Amino acid sequence: MTGPRPIVPVILAGGSGSRLWPLSRQDFPKQFLALTPAAQTLLQLTCLRLSGLAEAQPPLVVAGEAHRFIVERQLRAAGLKKWFILLEPSAKNTAPAIGLAAYFIKEQLGQDATMVVMPADHYIKQEARLRTAVRRAARRAQTGGLGTFGIVPTRPHSGYGYIRARKRMGASYQVDEFVEKPAADRAQKYIDSGEYYWNSGIFVFTATAYLRSLQQHSPAMERACRLAMQECREDLNFTRVGDAFNKSPADSIDYAVLEKEKDLFLIPLQLTWSDIGSWQALTELYKSKEHGNLALGDVTIYGGGDVFVYANAQRLVAAVGVHNLVVADTPDATLIVNRDRSEDVKNLVELLRKTKHPKANQQYRSHRPWGWYESLIKQEGFQVKRLAVYPNATLSLQSHRHRSEHWVVVQGKAEVTCDARIMLLKKNESTYIPLGAKHRLRNPAKELLIIIEVQSGAYLGEDDIIRYDDVYGRGPATKQALKKRK
Repeated sequence: MTGPRPIVPVILAGGSGSRLWPLSRQDFPKQFLALTPAAQTLLQLTCLRLSGLAEAQPPLVVAGEAHRFIVERQLRAAGLKKWFILLEPSAKNTAPAIGLAAYFIKEQLGQDATMVVMPADHYIKQEARLRTAVRRAARRAQTGGLGTFGIVPTRPHSGYGYIRARKRMGASYQVDEFVEKPAADRAQKYIDSGEYYWNSGIFVFTATAYLRSLQQHSPAMERACRLAMQECREDLNFTRVGDAFNKSPADSIDYAVLEKEKDLFLIPLQLTWSDIGSWQALTELYKSKEHGNLALGDVTIYGGGDVFVYANAQRLVAAVGVHNLVVADTPDATLIVNRDRSEDVKNLVELLRKTKHPKANQQYRSHRPWGWYESLIKQEGFQVKRLAVYPNATLSLQSHRHRSEHWVVVQGKAEVTCDARIMLLKKNESTYIPLGAKHRLRNPAKELLIIIEVQSGAYLGEDDIIRYDDVYGRGPATKQALKKRK
């Protein structure tokens, strides 16, 4: 092949970010949040990261079914003109996800491009240095082998994995071994040796090279990816893969491929990087104030020190005389944890899941293709919600068997269909949706529509919806749930 191969940024957006609970949860994990001093979300920052490279193609995002519309909306809001979204039917970790991406690039895009695989939830400050390193790594990848990027460590961090690479080969190093997260004293020895790098989780190789290595080291995984892509189909603006993917073993690229690969190289990166893997890691992105305290939101700290308070609810959080704590306050859950134990938040979430606590995975704000809603008050027989509908977005044509609704517009304009009647409501206007009426809500304007919805009835569950028409392709699956309630 003459000239450099095109570079396809492959963004892995399937993580759950449980260590940043309660802000990050399974139904809206950290990659979709604006956690850094920048205005964009982590996913948006990642998708724009290689846009300064002439060889860079539109990004390919690998995500789960539940997040498909969130991904699409954030890419559009980031100003991207073109992208690809590949949907996994189930979560199988990074190695199979990258296998799907490699087959998509070869078979759907019809090219053997260089893949730059990046997690969607990492933070990088000096992005120009990354782009320079990507060019260098892409040239090396054209000669074969698989590559990774190692962050030059600045301190003995026990929350990161390490890569040992001693032998220099031109602009890269030969990888000797991958090391799990070490204890602090061992991490210090790694730093002192000068032979270890933080494992960035960013990889580079051609699609052909990765599939060849995957077939060699994890043949069952490669077969599942190949068969799944043979059954892929387009659905709206997404590519769905076949159910054969569900038979793939679940494993990370480190274990399934890289640790078994002989032709493996490392490109050093000297820049500010974080996987934002804990609340303590998040504090390091901001400058602390007096006594090492850090406050984000409506927060007042009196006395004490080394306290990080993240207030994401519309209320004051005050701390007096406390030390070495992280306090994360959201509208429906509050976390208090010792800063030295912030990595253990993941264990807390697992405990909540074992007890089937709904707050383990569900966020206070429920996201939908058309916007979002949040419950303000819920008691026996009635519920009050706030709904936000994106510009030009439309809810499904639907009816309810157990509740009626009253809508009040508090921002924007609403086009309301109620049986045969269509009306346009402005701010401070309202309408009533009787039980059983076929109704639909649409935002015909360019600004966000916000309404207050008051539901009343004997049953207020989200499965009390019969859909008759939906622009997002969601079928009338809730009819089955309604039959069960008869």
